[in-house]
Amino acid sequence: MRPLMTEALEAIADRFHPREGIKAIRSLGSGNINETFLVTHEGQDGAFVMQRLNTSVFDRPDLVMQNLQALGDHVERRLASPPPQLQGRRWEVPKVVPCRQQASPWIEQNGEFWRSITYIGAATTSDVIRDCAHAREVGYGLGMFHHLISDLPTDQLADTLENFHVTPAYLDRFDAVAAATNRMGTAERDAWAFIEERRHGVDVLEAALARGELQHRPIHGDPKINNVMIDEASGQAIGLIDLDTVKPGLVHYDIGDCLRSCCNPAGEDPLSLNDVRFDMELCEAILTGYLSVAGGFLSDWDLHYLPHCIRLIPLELGLRFLTDHLEGDVYFRCDQPGHNLQRALVQFRLTEAVEEQFHGLEQLVARLKHQQKPGH
Repeated sequence: MRPLMTEALEAIADRFHPREGIKAIRSLGSGNINETFLVTHEGQDGAFVMQRLNTSVFDRPDLVMQNLQALGDHVERRLASPPPQLQGRRWEVPKVVPCRQQASPWIEQNGEFWRSITYIGAATTSDVIRDCAHAREVGYGLGMFHHLISDLPTDQLADTLENFHVTPAYLDRFDAVAAATNRMGTAERDAWAFIEERRHGVDVLEAALARGELQHRPIHGDPKINNVMIDEASGQAIGLIDLDTVKPGLVHYDIGDCLRSCCNPAGEDPLSLNDVRFDMELCEAILTGYLSVAGGFLSDWDLHYLPHCIRLIPLELGLRFLTDHLEGDVYFRCDQPGHNLQRALVQFRLTEAVEEQFHGLEQLVARLKHQQKPGH
């Protein structure tokens, strides 16, 4: 984390904690959407997280905040009588830090939307899975998150990102952008051909939802590996962060995105596409951890579509990266020209790796389903 004690940032932080008590402001995390800072101060809590929300992505930040508060209140009530799987374990959820001198829990300054949330200390995130024990904890973390919010009525959450993770909608957007762009080089056309070969399978989850085989539940929306907090002392998962994308959706979006980000040991920005692979051992560890907590509320249909979501989500993200590249990098922050194109190619290679092991995934889910039955 690098220090960034600028006058402008101090002025914003002062709206949440008196400026004279602020010790440092540092950039925090590696998110692609919002700007995030850690503010350390002399108050009782010692630190808070301050974020500037990307209003190009979240055009109703007030609804994002309402969802955050609804989720926080619900989980706090659930934790008053912790589930058995949490016995002897720590679990935290980020809470909204109120402004000092106004009723709103956020501020708008110079056309920018800023908010503050509590900082979860003595815990870290990482961009790459270390080993199977780490993988099981990541799976446990997502499972516990889903378990704690499984009874939160979806009508209490706003849909802050319409069509988020609805792959056919992303394909429609890509088609419109691709038809209008003049940025199609050889790499872009090869990526387009990759998408065309898989066009007719992108509605697998939405079609199942329409048939009533799947149902909407509260979801995190972006449970990639660096949004799962791991306790520094115990190595246990203790919460999920970056809750802006909490909304109604399919838990399959979350499961697929978690596995997408965790089971490629090369990460999202490998030096070579040849390094990209889908690690079945890590996948098994994550699903084992997840189902140990969340298996109780999943239906047979939910389990049936697990392999499909594991294949679909990297394809979807690659589609989104490629679309953003063609539009001029307006959604995802980039480190250099062509970054989103390279990101897309990584996700497409990961999709291929999943496809090559799809039958193995089906066998794995069947085995884990059998192990979940009483007496096993």
